[in-house]
Amino acid sequence: MTRTKASTPPDRFTWHGGQLETARRLHPAAPVPWLDLSTGIAPWPYPVGTFADRDWQRLPEPEALLGLEEVAADYFRVDKPDQVVAVPGSDMALRLLAKFITATRVAIVGHSYSGYRKAWPHAEVMSFERALKADLLICANPNNPDGAWIEERHFQRGRNQRLVDEAFADADPRLSLLPSRNGAVVLRSFGKFFGLAGLRLGFVIADRPLARVLRDQLGDWPISGPAIALAMRAYADRDWHEAQRQRLLGASARLKALLNEHGLTDGGGTAQFRLAEASDSAGLFDHLCCHGILVRPFAERPLALRFGLPGSERDWSRLTAALDQWSISR
Repeated sequence: MTRTKASTPPDRFTWHGGQLETARRLHPAAPVPWLDLSTGIAPWPYPVGTFADRDWQRLPEPEALLGLEEVAADYFRVDKPDQVVAVPGSDMALRLLAKFITATRVAIVGHSYSGYRKAWPHAEVMSFERALKADLLICANPNNPDGAWIEERHFQRGRNQRLVDEAFADADPRLSLLPSRNGAVVLRSFGKFFGLAGLRLGFVIADRPLARVLRDQLGDWPISGPAIALAMRAYADRDWHEAQRQRLLGASARLKALLNEHGLTDGGGTAQFRLAEASDSAGLFDHLCCHGILVRPFAERPLALRFGLPGSERDWSRLTAALDQWSISR
């Protein structure tokens, strides 16, 4: 059977993962429920549990927010909690940081998270070596979507300002610049590793002057009471952290093998997603959508698709069956 090549996926899919409503609208006959593999969010969320009534009914006390930042600092191995600022999502932090980090020439290392260009529209995409000469170097480490990782010693070579997004560093703390940091501003995400992206919680780790400015801009209640309570439990649960890391690493290796078995070229990845390349990636994207499976295409990498981790054996079976049909039809 000869397959006609599909057109390029709509732009909305290439900007962010998680565009399920758009996918449903374009593929109304696809089986439900949809399997969303378009993000790098862990498919096994931290148990939400129950909340005290006060978490919902009262404004969060300043001491509660400070308590969250102290627990997060311990998790990040940062010994100065006043340098850890809780924010309503790391994407929001990018928009705020763009107001306070003065830079004429802004460099984004490689093709990476699209939100950097939203915050710094004049930024240029370039290699790490060239970015060391810019006023501000922005780097996802490990990178999204190919998982490329830059060792800490290389960041020390530059004298410029550095913003390092460690959204996918939780699965292997050795990947983090923390605790040393060496003057870099570091972003951390709560939702991806803990599987609770809807909570909208992240952290900025920065020198005290910038940390104070951010707190002033965020106001008195930047994080909800339930988010504070849940995140404090999650960050303190070390046994769960280790179990989650093992789940993620095992599933990532399994996904890499599955994609390779179906003729896709491995393009890298992390414990939370794999990047794969196909000669007709647009056709594969459309084929998966027709089977109710959403993955992530990229405008700047037209042959690449990013696959998140299936969270159950049923999900693995759906993905395997769809890839089997794709292989047969080629």
